[in-house]
Amino acid sequence: MSSLETILPPERTLFDVPGGSKKRVLEFFSTFIAQNTPSLDSQEVFARLIARERLGSTGIGNGVAIPHARSPHCKAPIAGFLKLAEPVDFDAIDGEPVDLVFVLLVPEEADAAHLTLLAQVAGIMNDVDTRTRLRRSTSQRELHEGLIEAIRRQG
Repeated sequence: MSSLETILPPERTLFDVPGGSKKRVLEFFSTFIAQNTPSLDSQEVFARLIARERLGSTGIGNGVAIPHARSPHCKAPIAGFLKLAEPVDFDAIDGEPVDLVFVLLVPEEADAAHLTLLAQVAGIMNDVDTRTRLRRSTSQRELHEGLIEAIRRQG
């Protein structure tokens, strides 16, 4: 079973990502993750993330979104975190723009694991102190440390 801590390495914690729009943010992540994961294709990842958004926005409120998708090319769960340079409209449930984006990609068949990871991410991102700390981060390292501490606190 993958823990959030093991699937979110520092190099997938991205600081000051250009926003623009929900689509641009998902495109940015898809390109980034495909460059770092040989088995993944950016177009395919993007198509799956967008298809999931069409079912309903993954903007969970408080400026947070948790885009997620399954991919047959994903061998093990992969997480990425993006702190946007400026908030974007994500059609979130509370109508607030989003600046903290936690992306989750899981293998096609990872049902229970997928739900467990999503629940963990939602739990971490629902914590107001965690969100404040992440927003105040001034570097990639600080951002990653804040996330890992929040994951361990939730443990």
